[in-house]
Formats: sequence, structure tokens, C-alpha cells
Amino acid sequence: MALQIANPVVVAKVERLARATGMTKTAVVERAIDALASQTQSAAIPGQMAALLAQLDRVPDRTDANDPLEWDAAGLPK
Repeated sequence: MALQIANPVVVAKVERLARATGMTKTAVVERAIDALASQTQSAAIPGQMAALLAQLDRVPDRTDANDPLEWDAAGLPK
């Protein structure tokens, strides 16, 4: 399927970049799309991490989280 770019400034940029790199116009556009997609995916990771940390913060603290056993005065488990 053909892609038509109606903006002459964009067409000129693609043509100029293709000449400068020795790549085809299609390859230039493909590389630009791949780079933008990669940046977009990389930018999503901090947001996903923040959402995960927010979920973990909602988990209630437990008093026995570090040591689930109760100990007597002699240091033995009850």
C-alpha cells in the first residue's frame, strides 16, 4: 500500500536525508519510525515501574514480615 506525504517540507527532509545517508526514502522513513517506536517504548518503562511500586506500597505491612516465629525469653521458638 502506498503512503502519500502531502507536506512538502517533510518530503524534502526525507529526500535530503536519503541523499545524505545513501539510503532509499523508504529506508529512511522506516528507520525513523523504528527509532521513534523504540523511544516511545523506553519512555513507557518508568511509568510502568511507578505503577508497580504504587501497587507494592498498597500492600499492608505485617509485623511478622521479617520473622514469622515468636520467640520465648530463652531464645527458642514458641
